[in-house]
Amino acid sequence: MPGTVLLLAVSPAGKGCLVDAASVLPVLAAVPPAVLAGTETANVVELADPLEPQAVLTRLRAAAAAPGPLTVFITGQLQLDRRQRLVHLALARTTPSTVRYTALPWHWVREELRLRPPGTTSLVLDLHADPETWEHLRTRPLDSGRDSAVYGRIAPPPGRRVVAVPSYMKAVATILRSGRRPELAELHQQALARLGDEERADLVLGAPGVAVVDPHSAITEAVNSGRHGDADALAAHHERIALQTYGPGSAEALHWAEVRADLGMFAGDAVRSCRAWLGVASARLAAGQPPQDPHVESAVDRAHHQWGRIADPARAQELGLALADLRTRVPGRRQGALDHVQRQLQRLSS
Repeated sequence: MPGTVLLLAVSPAGKGCLVDAASVLPVLAAVPPAVLAGTETANVVELADPLEPQAVLTRLRAAAAAPGPLTVFITGQLQLDRRQRLVHLALARTTPSTVRYTALPWHWVREELRLRPPGTTSLVLDLHADPETWEHLRTRPLDSGRDSAVYGRIAPPPGRRVVAVPSYMKAVATILRSGRRPELAELHQQALARLGDEERADLVLGAPGVAVVDPHSAITEAVNSGRHGDADALAAHHERIALQTYGPGSAEALHWAEVRADLGMFAGDAVRSCRAWLGVASARLAAGQPPQDPHVESAVDRAHHQWGRIADPARAQELGLALADLRTRVPGRRQGALDHVQRQLQRLSS
């Protein structure tokens, strides 16, 4: 059965604009409809900066009536109706004082999708909120219905006189332009990983009742497909979460640091892999693990192995100095390891 895709990108004109929503449409429009929908064929409806909430409702209602899978991509900004305290999607003519009349009530989206068969509806959202709406959403989550799979983020208001970029949706579109549509949970994780530090302040939206993709499986698939950058970005995302949640010396954070070190090796990037293993060894020592600990010795040995594969003399000398410093504390079980590093450094310097 063909799928249906609704692309909606809208933000107010003038100084009330928080995000350049329409800038994402050319990137999304470059993705084949079947890839956007995750079906063999698909119909795509595009709404760029619509003016009237009733016009949006008409298109949304028609899309919701389609019998096949429905995917709705929405990029824009959220504002509150100050009288009823209801969240709205701001449209092109919306101002703070006219939200109730010129914006799309979010509960219209929920209600139009409510009667669709469970498991057939997905929402991919990249939304920014003004300060008042941001505070509201921190205690009252955005309700998009129980039967819709929801992925994306709500970003806090940007700085004064700054128009934000819909970077999450652009990351989604860039991934899809490869011609492959992963499961939405995996696509969501890959897009978040590309945001880097920007994602830390966001309210991340996940799908209730949908199994979380094992990140190790997603990383392995990316490596096997030659997408080494995506694999490292996904591992870096989980490393940041582990650092924030458990701390730099935790088993969780060290695990993801080791994964990234291995990914550097798989990508043929000896510099990145060596640097990562040096970081792992230093982190383990800083956490109180003794130099004789097998995990510490293994990290230094792996850094040493990758260091021997570095072709750039300047990088080899830079990392060799760090390796030599570590080898004085962690000589390892192979005799002459420190002497080997020192001889190589002398050769590099000459």
